[in-house]
Amino acid sequence: MEIKLSFPAGSPPLPVIIAAKIAGVSLSIDATLTSGSPPTFHFSDGRELCGTNELLRYLGESAIIPNFNGRDALESGQIDKWLQYAPILALGSEFEGACTYLDKHLLKCTFLVGHNLSIADIAIWSGLAVTGKRWESLRKSKKYQNLVRWFNSISVEYHGVLDEITSTYVGKRGVGKPITPEVKEKEQQGVNNHSKNVSGDVNEKGKAGGRSAFEVDLPGAEVGKVMLRFAPEPSGYLHIGHSKAALLNQYFAQRYQGQVIVRFDDTNPAKESSEFVDNLLKDIETLGINYVKVTYTSDYFPVLMKMAEKLILEGKAYVDDTPREQMQKERMDGIESKCRNNSPEENMKLWKEMIAGSERGLLCCLRGKLDMQDPNKSLRDPVYYRCNPIPHHRIGSKYKIYPTYDFACPFVDAEEGITHALRSSEYHDRNAQYYRIQEEMGVRNVSIYEFSRLNMVYTLLSKRKLLWFVQNGKVDGWDDARFPTVQGIVRRGLKIEALVQFILEQGASKNLNLMEWDKLWTINKKIIDPVCPRHTAVVEERRVLLTLDDGPEKPFVRIIPRHKKYEGAGEKATTYTKSIWIDHADAASVSVDEEITLMDWGNAIIKEIKKDQDGNITHLAGVLHLEGSVKTTKLKLTWLPETSELVNLSLVEFDYLITKKKLEEDEDFIDVLNPCTKKETAALGDSNMRNLQRGDILQLERKGYFRCDVPFVRSSKPIVLYAIPDGRQQTVSK
Repeated sequence: MEIKLSFPAGSPPLPVIIAAKIAGVSLSIDATLTSGSPPTFHFSDGRELCGTNELLRYLGESAIIPNFNGRDALESGQIDKWLQYAPILALGSEFEGACTYLDKHLLKCTFLVGHNLSIADIAIWSGLAVTGKRWESLRKSKKYQNLVRWFNSISVEYHGVLDEITSTYVGKRGVGKPITPEVKEKEQQGVNNHSKNVSGDVNEKGKAGGRSAFEVDLPGAEVGKVMLRFAPEPSGYLHIGHSKAALLNQYFAQRYQGQVIVRFDDTNPAKESSEFVDNLLKDIETLGINYVKVTYTSDYFPVLMKMAEKLILEGKAYVDDTPREQMQKERMDGIESKCRNNSPEENMKLWKEMIAGSERGLLCCLRGKLDMQDPNKSLRDPVYYRCNPIPHHRIGSKYKIYPTYDFACPFVDAEEGITHALRSSEYHDRNAQYYRIQEEMGVRNVSIYEFSRLNMVYTLLSKRKLLWFVQNGKVDGWDDARFPTVQGIVRRGLKIEALVQFILEQGASKNLNLMEWDKLWTINKKIIDPVCPRHTAVVEERRVLLTLDDGPEKPFVRIIPRHKKYEGAGEKATTYTKSIWIDHADAASVSVDEEITLMDWGNAIIKEIKKDQDGNITHLAGVLHLEGSVKTTKLKLTWLPETSELVNLSLVEFDYLITKKKLEEDEDFIDVLNPCTKKETAALGDSNMRNLQRGDILQLERKGYFRCDVPFVRSSKPIVLYAIPDGRQQTVSK
C-alpha cells in the first residue's frame, strides 16, 4: 500500500520520517499542509491517519524490525508514556529537567523500553536532535552521561539514516559530528557507548563521501531484501566467539534493513539439550540481537529425509557401511568406497535399515556422491546422514538417523530464504562443498560471507573443552566468571556495551587474529568508571587500628556523594569515629610525624607506631590536621570507622584457566591447566554496601572495580564481590 506523508513546510515530523526509514516503510513526502495542521498519512485506499504519535504507533506495528512498538502490551504502554513525554523537550524551561529525568532512567537501560530500539527511542532522540546547540553543548559535557551514551549509540548505529534525514529537514542541527572513535574518546572520555561501528574491509573513500568510515559491504545485498540467520548448536552456552557471529548478523541486517532468524542447529542429540536452548536464547537477548523468529533444523527433518531419498534415487547419494576410520583414510587418499557404485535400489534398501535403526542399519551412513579426486577433500563424498539411536531433546525417539550439519545447513538456508550465510573463515575449505550440495539438491543459491574467527589469549572456545571443565568440577558451571561464555564474562563484570563495541570494532575482516582480553577490559573500564559508585573496604587480615587523639568523642555521620563527578550514583552515609581501621599495607608505609590524607575526611599526622615482638605493626596513634593541604601529602589512605555496622566481604579475583597464550592444534589443554584460578580475600566494607544488589558494579577506592555476586543477607554471611579487570592488571599466567 502506498503512503503519502503530508505536513506543514516549516514543521517536518522528524521522528515519523526517521521511524519510517528504519522500519522499512516507504513514504512520499508532501510539505504543503497549512501551518498548525497535524502530520498526516494518506493511504492509497483513501484512508487517513493524523497526529505524530498515531503515525509512530502505525510505523511501530508495520516495521520489519521486531518489537519496534514493544514485544507485549506492557511495553507498548510504556512506549506510549514516552511518546507523550517527548514534547516536553521542546519547552525551553523544562529542557534540562527532562534531560535529568531521562539520564536517571537510562542509568541501567540500553533503550528506553525493553531490550530493543523502539519508536519511543526515535521520538526522544528526535526531540533532542532538533534543539540544536543547546543539546550539543550538554552532549559534550559530563552532566548527563547516561543520556549522552544512549543518544550517541543510536547516532552511531543509524548514522547513515539520521545524517541524511536531519541534514535534509533540520539543517546543521541534529546529529552533529559523526561519532568516530577519536571523537568518542574526546567527547565522552570513554563513557558507555553502544557503538555498532564495524572495522575490517573498509572503503576508505567513505570518509569523504558521506559514508561512515566503518561500514562494510555485504556483496550482492539489496536494501530491504537481506535475510540472515544465526545458527548456534545447542550443545553449550553462547561464548564470546559466537557473539561475534551474532552481532555481525545483526549489523548487516540493520545496515540493509533486513531480518535475522535464530535457528538452532540441533542435529546431534548426543550433545544437545533443552537447557542449552533456553540459555542460548537468554544470551541472544542479553546481546540485544533482534530476530524475527526462532526455528530448528529438527523442524525440517521430514523434508530433509525426502531430499536424501531423492538424491539416492537420482544416483547422487549412496549408503556406505565402511568403518569410520577406514572411510576417513580413504577420503584422505582419494580412494572410492566399495559401496559407491551400488544401485539406487540397493541403497534404498539399506537406507530403510538405517531409518529402522536395525543392527545392519547402525553400521551404515549416507554419503553424497560428489568427487573423490577433488583436491578439496571436503568434496570427497561427504557424509549426509548417520545413525544415532539416542533420543532427541525436542522430538524424542522418533528418529534413529540424523542429518549432518554439512547436509542440513545448505538445504535449510535455502528453504528459509537466507540470502547471505555468515560463516567464520575456518570453514573456508567447505564453502565449495556448501555450494555443490545446494547444486545437487536443486535448491536456490545462498551467498556465503566469511569473517575471521575471534580468538582470545589464554582462552579455550571449544565447547567440548569447556564441557570438560564443567563435568570435572574445575568451574562452578557454564556461567562461571572464569568462562568466556556471555553469562560468565557478564558475571565477572563486563558490560554488554563493552562486548558489543569490542567485537564490532574487529569487524568483518577475514584476517585471523589473537585478541588480548586487556583491550576488552579497558573498554569496559571506560564505560563503568564514569558512573559506578565508590565504596571503601579494608582487608581483614592484619588490619591496623589508627586512634586519633583529638578525634570525635561521639561518632557523627555525613552524607557524601557515592561518586564525586556523577550525581546519578547517589549518596552514602559515612561515619567518623575516634578510632579507624586501615589496611596493614598502608600502616606499614607510614612513619612517625608523617602527614597523611584520610580520604573523604582530611589530613592527619602520625604520632606513634606500635609493633609486636615480631616487628608487625599493631596500632597507630595520631592527631587530625584538617587544615593541612591534601596536595602536599604523599599518602592518601582509605579507612573505615571502628563500628559494628561494617559488613563482611569476600573479594574474589580470577585468573585464566590455562597458562599458555595460544594452544597449538596438537597440544592437550590438560597439560597447561592453571593450578590456581581463584583467590578469595576476606575484608570489611562500609555499611552502605548492605544495599547492594546482585549485579551492581562498584569501585572499592584504591582496590579496583567489583561486581556484586552475592548481596548482603545477614551479618555472618559475607557479601561476595568479583574483581573486574581494568586492562592493566597482571596475572600469574602472564
